[in-house]
Amino acid sequence: MQDEFQKKLINTIRFLAADAVQQANSGHPGLPMGAAPSAFTIWTRHLRHNPANPTWPNRDRFILSGGHGSMLLYALLYLTGYDLSLEEIKNFRQWGSRTPGHPEFGLTPGVEVTSGPLGQGFANGVGMAIAEAHLAKVYNRPGFDIIDHFIYGIVTDGDLMEGVASEAASLAGTLRLGKLIYLYDDNHISIEGPTELAFTEDRAKRFEAYGWHVQSVPDGLDVEAIDRAISAAKQDPRPSLICVRNIIGYGLPTKAGKASSHGEPPGEAELAGAKEALGWPQEPRFYVPEDALAFYRQAQEKGAELEAAWKLKWAAYSQAYPELAAELERRLSGQLPSGWEENLPEFPADAKGMATRVSSGKVLNALAPKLPELFGGSADLAPSTKTWIDSSKAFFPALKPSEEDSYEGRNVHFGVREHGMGAIVNGLAYNGGFIPFGSTFLVFSDYMRPAIRISALSHLGSVWVFTHDSIGVGEDGPTHQPVEQLAALRCLPNLITLRPADANEVAQAWKIAIENRHRPTALVLTRQNLPTLDRTQFASAEGVQRGAYVLADLGEGKPEVILMASGSEVSLIVEAGQRLEELGRAVRLVSFPSWELFTEQEQAYQDSVLLPEVRARVAVEAGVGQGWRQWVGDQGRILAIDRFGASAPGEVVFKMFGFTPEHVVELALEVLAVLQSHGIEISQNIALKGRQENE
Repeated sequence: MQDEFQKKLINTIRFLAADAVQQANSGHPGLPMGAAPSAFTIWTRHLRHNPANPTWPNRDRFILSGGHGSMLLYALLYLTGYDLSLEEIKNFRQWGSRTPGHPEFGLTPGVEVTSGPLGQGFANGVGMAIAEAHLAKVYNRPGFDIIDHFIYGIVTDGDLMEGVASEAASLAGTLRLGKLIYLYDDNHISIEGPTELAFTEDRAKRFEAYGWHVQSVPDGLDVEAIDRAISAAKQDPRPSLICVRNIIGYGLPTKAGKASSHGEPPGEAELAGAKEALGWPQEPRFYVPEDALAFYRQAQEKGAELEAAWKLKWAAYSQAYPELAAELERRLSGQLPSGWEENLPEFPADAKGMATRVSSGKVLNALAPKLPELFGGSADLAPSTKTWIDSSKAFFPALKPSEEDSYEGRNVHFGVREHGMGAIVNGLAYNGGFIPFGSTFLVFSDYMRPAIRISALSHLGSVWVFTHDSIGVGEDGPTHQPVEQLAALRCLPNLITLRPADANEVAQAWKIAIENRHRPTALVLTRQNLPTLDRTQFASAEGVQRGAYVLADLGEGKPEVILMASGSEVSLIVEAGQRLEELGRAVRLVSFPSWELFTEQEQAYQDSVLLPEVRARVAVEAGVGQGWRQWVGDQGRILAIDRFGASAPGEVVFKMFGFTPEHVVELALEVLAVLQSHGIEISQNIALKGRQENE
């Protein structure tokens, strides 16, 4: 049974949340009112944190995976003394407030992850647990548990329904991530009604099958039972799921336990009825009893003491292990080691060359010894995507009691779990101390798009390595040949997409990815070999840093036509340009690996590359032509593929879709002829799809 003061403390959370939702006339009161006892128990009896320093490295993490219940988190942040005022609570969901509809990392102090898309927070926590296990293994020493913290979370029915959570849960069990403890808000309600409409399996048995430690608390009001379950979970070496039977919208007279309490304001009458039923004053709104606030604000003093004790241990650790301490401090601060760029390889000219996935693997392995924060893996495709760090082993638990785990390993076997991988990689980035990467074929980036989007929204330095980037995949056919995915990546705000043309552009692309710690980078790489350009004849690959650059000007005089391309098609325009030069034409060749970086350059630089007066332009890319019009202008030509591919050897597929030097030359001469004819208008909607004789 709850004592009266404890009831007051929990009701303070409930009604701060309910008042905010009602005032905003928007939001989700059900979760905060139902799960308040669970959150109270975590935050007052277990969570080690310091409100004055939300980034203290050894703090416990708390994730509200059901981000729609954001007011639960905001109430706790305000009550425990984070830099979040009561006025911000009153401005819930309003323009310019730090209390948006769903929690956003980097906006609100104390928010550890951007949650809302269900399942993402669940999987982020798995990434954080991997981070904790790895850093502890690498840096802790006897008597110095510098990294030793838990990841707590409240997860929902919706989270557990989402495939991304299932993927992450399966991997977490395999990896035996014992610092991960989730309380499941088992309220039996979703937006459409009872969960039995679509969610009937035994969730406890499901997680037991994943290898989790599973407990049940049949009464979500029983704080002592919740407390005991959390304490037991902390002692178990497996990840833990505590199924807490809650009542959504607890206290609402007619809506409690019903779908109507999930995602709409309670209404004045309903809110008044809840306050009456739970013995809460009707006025003022946003009432916080002084004794309740004083209780919660004890977290400030306790947090300061916890961090101070840790700092004393850190000082002693720094004296005993100065090199380890310096490296860990550098990593956690997000600083790169001096001279790391010296490890970037340079590749000699080679007409045969290599696939950019292969050169990417060489760059990754050249950098890994200098950058211990490089950490990641692939969705069961490391041999194909070339994303295995050869100097390290797999991150994996001991298979037998007599063996030792290899949590110091930097290679994660994510399994065939693209979506889970993406969200786990983001969890590593949220944690700090890592440059995390995840890899798969470009066509399967669609499986992980929500995680990529969240990485961009959250300003995370996640690195996405996508190989097998075009119809060059060949025999695998259109199911595995990405056509629209490159355009889909380019349309995401705050994502840098790089499609390098050869091995040296790959090295520069990795440099960009490493240096961009506050936005994600997508590297788009080939399966097929590409020539390594002779940089004594062509411009330095450092031009990649500016998104697009002049590769070469061929022929005499001012350029008449500009050929531009990205990735594998750059070698195609090089050959076409050389043929045009033989025909007496002056040609500018532009390598265009990143639209985003080029757009960020000053106009003068953009004009120096894409000369405004040169209207004869041809863009070449083995994907949809969407977006290229902005670079070629109304009268330019776009050699693209605006249909799905075909199964055949890669070189045959390229030829049949018109990706040949001859066709590029033909297009260049055509646009020159049209412009020289004076008065023939070029349609803005022309999108050349290549020759499709195979249809």
